[in-house]
Parts: sequence; C-alpha cells; structure tokens
Amino acid sequence: MKTAVYPGSFDPITLGHLNIIRRACAIFDKVLVCVMINSDKRPLFTLDERMELIRRTVRRYRNVEVDASDELLVSYVKQKGANVIVKGLRAVSDFDWEFQIALANKKIEPTIDTIFLASSEKYTYLSSTVVKEMARYGADLSGFVPREIIGDITSRLPPRRVNGSVTR
Repeated sequence: MKTAVYPGSFDPITLGHLNIIRRACAIFDKVLVCVMINSDKRPLFTLDERMELIRRTVRRYRNVEVDASDELLVSYVKQKGANVIVKGLRAVSDFDWEFQIALANKKIEPTIDTIFLASSEKYTYLSSTVVKEMARYGADLSGFVPREIIGDITSRLPPRRVNGSVTR
C-alpha cells in the first residue's frame, strides 16, 4: 500500500488544499493529512479544531485520514509507514522554499521522497492568510474555503471597522 503524508498548518483548510488532497487521493492508496505545529505562526484555530474542520471537508474521500504531529516531519512519515511527502506549490517562490526543505528531509531520511503538485491555476493566489484577511472584511468566502467551514471562520473573526462602519 502506497501511503503519502500531506503536511501543513491548515489554518484553515482552503479549496486549494482540498484540490491537492483530491489529486493525491487519485495517486496514493492512503493520504494522511497531517496538521503540523508551526511555532512561527499564531493559529486562528486550535489543533483539534483544525483537525475537525479538515475531517468535515474530506469525508467524501475514503482513503484520507487526518492526524497531527509536533515532531520532525520525516520522523512522522517514517513512523506512519509512508515514504512520500506531498507538497502543493502555488508559485515559484513556494518551490524555492519547499525544494530546500525536501533536500534537507532527503538528507535526514533518504528513503522518503517529496512530490510536488502544482496548484490548480484557480487557486494560485489562495492561502489561509488570504482567507483570514478576506473574512475580516466580510468577503464572501465560498470561492476560498469548503462551504462546510465558512461559518466556523466567520464566527471566529471579529468584524473590522472601515471608514467608521463595521464590515462583515
């Protein structure tokens, strides 16, 4: 059985993430979507909340499991019996960083490969940061995140004042 790990902070999961998950499911027998702890980020949602948001959006995929880890990614991948890390790329700038990480991971654990899936062109601009900013200004999030979690996002973010009036 070919198992891949798709790591990320997923704060929150976006339609771009979901696109990568869907495509990884067609390639691998099992896809572990792993919420990783990124000490450089201050998440909007707790670890458990992010896992629940992901679970709600991937129910239709029988070969997806949701997990979390605060350990080194390659250690997690090896522990789970996987040998592939899946990374989505939106732009060349993503590749520069992800390629460096892939090489470091390969140095640490030569049996683990990283594959890069280019983002669908309709999601190249999309990130969790963009979603949170759009939500703060009351934008319609239906083109950014799975419909199942829109209410979770909008209820978590306080409305902003623009030109003296509250937006939402």
